[in-house]
Amino acid sequence: MSGDITTIPPHGGTLVSRVIAGEERAAALELAAALPSLTLDSRTVADLELIATGAYSPLTGFMGLADYERVLHEMRLADGLPWSLPITLRVTDARRVRDTVALETPDGRAVALLEVRDVFTHSKEEEFTHSKEEEAQLVYGTTDPKHPGVAHLYGQGDFLVGGDIRLLRRAAALFPELALDPAETRRTFAERAWRTVVGFQTRNPVHRAHEYIQKAALETVDGLLLHPLLGPTKDDDVPAAVRVKSYRVLLERYYPRDRVLLAGFPAAMRYAGPREAVFHALVRKNYGCTHFIVGRDHAGVGSYYGTYDAQRIFERFAPGELGIHPICFEHTFYCQRCGGMASPKTCPHDAGSHVTLSGTRVRELLRSGKLPPPEFSRPEVGQVLADGLREVVA
Repeated sequence: MSGDITTIPPHGGTLVSRVIAGEERAAALELAAALPSLTLDSRTVADLELIATGAYSPLTGFMGLADYERVLHEMRLADGLPWSLPITLRVTDARRVRDTVALETPDGRAVALLEVRDVFTHSKEEEFTHSKEEEAQLVYGTTDPKHPGVAHLYGQGDFLVGGDIRLLRRAAALFPELALDPAETRRTFAERAWRTVVGFQTRNPVHRAHEYIQKAALETVDGLLLHPLLGPTKDDDVPAAVRVKSYRVLLERYYPRDRVLLAGFPAAMRYAGPREAVFHALVRKNYGCTHFIVGRDHAGVGSYYGTYDAQRIFERFAPGELGIHPICFEHTFYCQRCGGMASPKTCPHDAGSHVTLSGTRVRELLRSGKLPPPEFSRPEVGQVLADGLREVVA
C-alpha cells in the first residue's frame, strides 16, 4: 500500500543528497587530509548535515553572494524560490580558502569537502554591501547585541565562504532513534499511508496549550510530526535530554500511537521570529509535511517580536507559493469557567478565568520541585521536568 502513497514534493522539487559513501568516501577522506581546512562552530556543523541530508533543499551548500543578498532583502534565493534565512559559512580569515577545502569540527575532525564558489566579507576595509548590523536588522529585526541570534552573528568571522558541500562523516546523534533524515520521515509517512501530515516545531516542553493545538490540527490531517529542535539553544532553555523524556511520557499516555511520529530536528535555534517561522515551515516541507503549525510568537525571544508577527509574515507570499499550508493558532489556555482548553476565538470569559504561566515562572516552579497546575501541564510531564531540572541544577 505504501508504494501508492506520495508525499508532498520537497522545496525546489528534488530532495538534495550530498552524503559521500562507500569507496568514494575513503578517497574523499584521504583528499581532505591533504587540503587546507576551515573550522566550523557547532551551529554551522548542524547546518552542514542538514544541507547534506536534504533538510535544507534546494540548497546544495553554503550560500554565495547572490543567494545571500536576495534572501536578506526579499526572502528568496537568486532563482526566486522562497527562502527566509541566510545559511552561511563564516570564517575569521579567508587566506586559507582555495578551490576545495576541508571542513572540520571544533575538535579537528574533517567532516566535509567544500568546493569554493564565492568569498565575500563584512569587513569595512573591503567593498561589500552589508555590514553585520544591516544583516541583523534585516534577519532579526534588531541590532541589539543582547538578542541571542544577533550576539551569535556579531561573534562570527567577517568572511563568508559559499559553495557546494559533500559530507564525509556525521556527528554522533544525541538520540539515535530520533535521528530521522527527510528521506526516512517521508518513507515512514508512506508506510503509514499518511497523505497529509502536520509538523510541530518546538524548543520547549509540550504543555496543555501545545497539546491542544496539535490535536486540533490532527483532527484535519492523517498524522502529526512532533519535531523538537535538538540543536544548540539558549542556556536557560530546558535541556534536550529532559525535554525528550517529557515528550515520550506525553505521547505514550495521551496521543494515539499510530497518528504521531516523534523525531529530532538537529538544527540550532536562531531566535529569528517571523523569518524563522517561514524557515521552519519550508524545512518541514522537506521532511514531508503538508501542513505546519504556527503558534503565538513562533521562534521569538524576549519582546523583540509582536505576538502574531510570525503568522502575518506568511501573508507576504502568494497562496500556494511556499508549498506547505501554515495553520495559525491564537494564544490558548485552560479556562476554569469553560472547564477545558480554549482560545480567544472560543472562550467568552475574561483573563481572570484563564490558567496561564510564563515560561520563566514554570522553570522557577520546576526547579523548586513544585509542579505546574494540571490545567497548565500534564502531571506526568511536570514530574519529568521537575526531576530533570533538579538533576541539572545538582
